[in-house]
Amino acid sequence: MAGKPISQMGLPNSIANLFQARNILTAKDALSLTEFELMELLDVAMDVVTSAISHISEIACPPCQTALSLMENHVKNDYLGGHLPTRLKGLDDALCGGIPFGALTELVGPAGIGKTQFCLKLSLLAALPTSYGGLDGCAIYIDTESKFNSRRLIEIAENSFPEIFHLKGMAQKLAGRIVVLRPTSLTEFTESLQQIKLSLLQHRVKLLLIDSMAALLSNECEWDQKASRQDSLGWHMSFLKSLSEFSRIPVVVTNQVRAQSSDYASSYPFQVHVRDQSIRNSERSESHLVGALGFNWAHAVNIRLILEAHSGKRFIKVAKSPISPPLAFPYFVSSSGITLETDNGIEVAGPDINTIRCQGMVLRIP
Repeated sequence: MAGKPISQMGLPNSIANLFQARNILTAKDALSLTEFELMELLDVAMDVVTSAISHISEIACPPCQTALSLMENHVKNDYLGGHLPTRLKGLDDALCGGIPFGALTELVGPAGIGKTQFCLKLSLLAALPTSYGGLDGCAIYIDTESKFNSRRLIEIAENSFPEIFHLKGMAQKLAGRIVVLRPTSLTEFTESLQQIKLSLLQHRVKLLLIDSMAALLSNECEWDQKASRQDSLGWHMSFLKSLSEFSRIPVVVTNQVRAQSSDYASSYPFQVHVRDQSIRNSERSESHLVGALGFNWAHAVNIRLILEAHSGKRFIKVAKSPISPPLAFPYFVSSSGITLETDNGIEVAGPDINTIRCQGMVLRIP
């Protein structure tokens, strides 16, 4: 608000014209000067300056709010703080309702762990009528690795929502609400994002899925060209976050994994013992991995869900959330998609919060 023009602040024309004549055009310009300096520049009485500065300050500086008023506004505008339920009760409870609107959520894990299965289910949930717990809108699915499988989508729908999917014409209606884009390059992907931003409100888009972001970058530039990769990633990261906040829809992005280096293992104080743990765990045929998009991306996302495998089971782990403690839920992949074995999460602590483990799986490391 410091850049707001003084001419748009409702001051009397006589005063506003004086500010403009002295090239004091914005709230920042006016508030950067003392009242005595303004009195000399504008050649007006002190009470006139005081009144004008008070008016400019009131408009330029937002009023203070109490926790109570923020809570009341949140309740009043509940649609701005909604969630897309995943139908995984334990996970939804941990996230206070599901995948949040206006936020960037990441699904990270090795190939074959179930990230795309999760995305297919989310796209169906966005298309379902509200009476059945859906968002009654469209989902845009950006499929960068050609993993989207319409037959698998139908299978998940038939087994997850049999009461609605078998209604006449419902299968076609739901499938018609899921728009699949397959950009073949980072340039095409960028153009798609620009077009999506323009059409979000017009087409009742309620969910944006990108499966996967890492694949686009790995195809576009070599992983050793860190500067080029990070510059490109930074722009897309900022765009996706602003897109989610502007449109108030959930944006879900999948991320691949890569092998953890010894340098990474000691990058942070809370990971000083990871290197020794990696050596010990390797003896148990367990690999430690990291997200392929790096640290900057991991810090930028609002919610981070890690899908991993160890101890003979698969787990979905809430590794980053402003409202949930680190919890892990064992799951399996069935005909209806991802299903939790139990709704009771297992508390995770220390380095295990951010570690991505994979035991007994064949990996495709980019």
